[in-house]
Amino acid sequence: MSDALQFARDYQKRIPFIQHLQIRTEALDKGTARLSVPVEPHLTNSLGTVHGGVIMSLLDVALCTAARTLHPESVGVITINLSTSFIGAGGGAKLYADARVLQDARSMSFVEGEAKNEDGTLVAKAIATVRVLHKEKR
Repeated sequence: MSDALQFARDYQKRIPFIQHLQIRTEALDKGTARLSVPVEPHLTNSLGTVHGGVIMSLLDVALCTAARTLHPESVGVITINLSTSFIGAGGGAKLYADARVLQDARSMSFVEGEAKNEDGTLVAKAIATVRVLHKEKR
């Protein structure tokens, strides 16, 4: 396992909400990330598909993780704006999110991503602006 992938997994262990949803980082590269979440009955809506809040949470974490790969020295990244379009129903055993940085700067990154079912069917698309938090200089 790469150092970056291990760093992302260790960092995410410090975020209780990610642990609660069981979001897992599957792959990382410079400016990209692939994450997954297991689809469990308590994460579904009244139609039996993955709840939109779970899908948005998975996308949010994936987008921030992709941005963070370009700023390993940062304290973290936070979402400033997230726009999501729901296209299909989420289901199956796992839901995946693939994210990539479109444009990166010292304090902001613009990222996009998709959530897909295991069979590759598109569930949602998202675009976000995230702020990079740098360590304070003393």
